[in-house]
Amino acid sequence: MAPRVIGPRSETAAHARLKRLAVIWAQAQGYAACAVEVTLPQCRYRADVAAYRATSDGAGVTAIFECKQAWPDLKRDNCRSDAERERLQVISKRREVFERNLRVHYPNLRTGDSLFPEWDSHDFTAIRHHCYTQVMRELGALSNRLYSGTKFEKLQRYKCANLLFLVLPNELLREPELPLGWGVLIEANESLSLARRPSWHESSPELRLRFLQRIASCATRHVNRELGIAYEEVDSARRRSGCDRPEEIEDVSVKCCRGAVST
Repeated sequence: MAPRVIGPRSETAAHARLKRLAVIWAQAQGYAACAVEVTLPQCRYRADVAAYRATSDGAGVTAIFECKQAWPDLKRDNCRSDAERERLQVISKRREVFERNLRVHYPNLRTGDSLFPEWDSHDFTAIRHHCYTQVMRELGALSNRLYSGTKFEKLQRYKCANLLFLVLPNELLREPELPLGWGVLIEANESLSLARRPSWHESSPELRLRFLQRIASCATRHVNRELGIAYEEVDSARRRSGCDRPEEIEDVSVKCCRGAVST
């Protein structure tokens, strides 16, 4: 197991190394704005590395890099929801068959929690039926995967960035099992090489601007930590300036500029 790194998320050294290599690779490809652990504007997820590259048309190109150091970590986020839902339906029907038969053969499993016997619930776990236990275990695992294991699929569906990359150690390169539409960067000799090109995901200029703003906000928080600037200091400075909202400063600046032009 990789050694742990002391940090807010108790990150492993292997994962931190992949993120570092991803930032280096992104900057080498022209992505001048990069940040780590960026909360994305389109969904509840946070990207390991987010990057932005300026273009001549002003829209820019956005990219997300997801770093996976171990196969279980990669598999957890690579749930294919259509296949998992079909499997969930099969297992749910199997559970219904089990419970219907268990009610007949074990009437003593009624819990007596209802006024009418036909509405009583049953404690099927009391008999520790092996097959029923397996079905319930798989049902729970499928439900959890559909709820929290579809990160790769949702980042594509919500068009969170124009380009999506997986950053992997060389031993995790299993082409058929990797998510479609994602580029793949493989670690080798302390650098990354492109093993698969990503698909292009169109997004609006407004969304790309919001993406860049998230990178800037994340980078500002990092600068504040490096300089030891607490939120209370920023809040106190804002109050002393007499502006309740940060956007008021921009309004004042615009008015001053207009006054200077008119004179």
